[in-house]
Amino acid sequence: MEKSELSPLDPSSFSRPELAVVTNIAINLNVNFDKKILAGSVELTVKKVSEGVTEVVLDALKLNIASVYNAETDEKLKYEISDHVPDYGSKFTIQLPETDREIFKIGIQYETRPDATGLQWLSPKATAGKKHPYVFSQFQPTHARSVIPCQDTPGVKTPYTATISAPQEFTVLMSAIRDGTKELHGGKLSHFVQKVPIPSYLIALAVGVLQSRQIGPRSHIWSEKEIIEECAYEFSETERQLKTAEDICGDYVWGIYDLLVLPPSFPYGGMENPCLTFVTPTLLAGDKSLANVVAHEIAHSWTGNLVTNRNFEHFWLNEGFTNFIERKIKGRLESPQCQDFEAYIHVSELEETVNRMGKTNPLTQLVLNLKGVHPDDSFSIIPYEKGQTFLRYLEATVGGPEVFEPFLKTYFDTFKYKSIETSDFKSFFENYFSEKTDISSIDWDTWLYSPGMPPVIPDYDKSLATACDEVAEKFLNWNGEESIPITSKDKENFRTAQLIYLLQVILQAPAQPIVKLQALNDVFSFDGVKNSEIKFRWLRICIKSHWEEKVDTVFSWINIIGRMKFVRPLYRDMFSWEQMRKKTLENFKANRQYMMHVSAFTLAKDLHIED
Repeated sequence: MEKSELSPLDPSSFSRPELAVVTNIAINLNVNFDKKILAGSVELTVKKVSEGVTEVVLDALKLNIASVYNAETDEKLKYEISDHVPDYGSKFTIQLPETDREIFKIGIQYETRPDATGLQWLSPKATAGKKHPYVFSQFQPTHARSVIPCQDTPGVKTPYTATISAPQEFTVLMSAIRDGTKELHGGKLSHFVQKVPIPSYLIALAVGVLQSRQIGPRSHIWSEKEIIEECAYEFSETERQLKTAEDICGDYVWGIYDLLVLPPSFPYGGMENPCLTFVTPTLLAGDKSLANVVAHEIAHSWTGNLVTNRNFEHFWLNEGFTNFIERKIKGRLESPQCQDFEAYIHVSELEETVNRMGKTNPLTQLVLNLKGVHPDDSFSIIPYEKGQTFLRYLEATVGGPEVFEPFLKTYFDTFKYKSIETSDFKSFFENYFSEKTDISSIDWDTWLYSPGMPPVIPDYDKSLATACDEVAEKFLNWNGEESIPITSKDKENFRTAQLIYLLQVILQAPAQPIVKLQALNDVFSFDGVKNSEIKFRWLRICIKSHWEEKVDTVFSWINIIGRMKFVRPLYRDMFSWEQMRKKTLENFKANRQYMMHVSAFTLAKDLHIED
């Protein structure tokens, strides 16, 4: 089978929702930790869209299908599963019942495989408690099909219900409202309802021995008991962030906003699963300094979850908008200077990414062409940072936040519960601001379809960067012989974000002598810092200077955490150090079995490993 059989509407899916579309999903699965599988059934409500259609087309990735049937009559239905296409799975075609009806309920009895790309099964030793196993999902961008036969495209949004059976001592959580539990045969049934239509990548599941604490009127924090109090403290500002987001974006429609702090192997900073944001324990800095990641996931409640990219070629509509709103939340809760500083310090990271990927690489465009390119391969900070830069530019062009923020609320309200593409946003923007002559100067084609850096970088307030630049300059110009021209007073005057920026400036400079780095560490104590963003940049600086003493520290850290933001650059840095290349490859091969699929998949490509 050829990739050409992928959908004309979504180059990452086989499904054909323009012919027959799934409108509701009912999940009934049993969690089997011994076999590392989920087993049970799913019931899909299917609606004919095009007249004369006789089949519905789904996505499936290595699922063991036992039977397919009319859920209302139990009549067996004919189906066909195409040959497996690597990374995409199979086209799963089901013959619809022969009636004049337009709506059908189709049942599918099946099991997942132990290597399902959308699940990570953890042994007890990989958890904080060390006594019980754990499983969690990560379906974005296209891994729902490895767990649920579905139309695995963000162009299809459905409500869902679920009944999950698990051992008695385990807590089951999903991206839905918890609707009660029931003890059964030594196990436990947990029920969930998600009434708001969502794309398949936002269906989420986690099963572990967990505890919770209430951190707000509509929020609980969940984690293993060993870190629950630490988590409750770190994310205690969640309700303030949520209320601020509502002020900017409109009503929060999801009911609850819970957080689950996952084990360290989770590959992202956060995942915006509705009602249950997943977050990495690398956010536990001890001083709430990294809790802005939660503001990012909260913003997704509107940007991505409520208004969704139709396919992942338009991923910037999810992530660029989310970064933009996240920084507005920061600006209101802290200061406009902090909002601008947050944006400004990421310009250099955007530039580093563009230079690494190549200034003419089409994957550095805002709107992508993913024909023949898996969305996992396209993942970078480009849609996040280039996207938010474009929105800052548009905001300035039409007259600033007081003009642009009412537009945002109208945009979210107009397209809520829908999936859209960039042309829908562009048309809506031009129509809304049709009386503003300044919009004629917007070069949409360059912003959206040209690779490389954005054509314009906004004039951010750089006041918080100035002091950092002065310290960085003193350090970089120091010859390393007399006393270091930086004191502990410099450290005391810096916020966490400024320390991160200082290290970013040093990282971008030529490699520094190790003796200078030792002196810098004596002042700032970077070796003992808990904040993962600081630790990450400090280790990159050390590796750039080929400080061999830090190599084991790097490996011991990246063998515990799975967050790709940290792991991928550190692996690339170690790989580019010729003396350490062999050790780096050996370390990856020894540890890839403990990584989630998306981490192992992307790292193998970074390290030029052919599977």
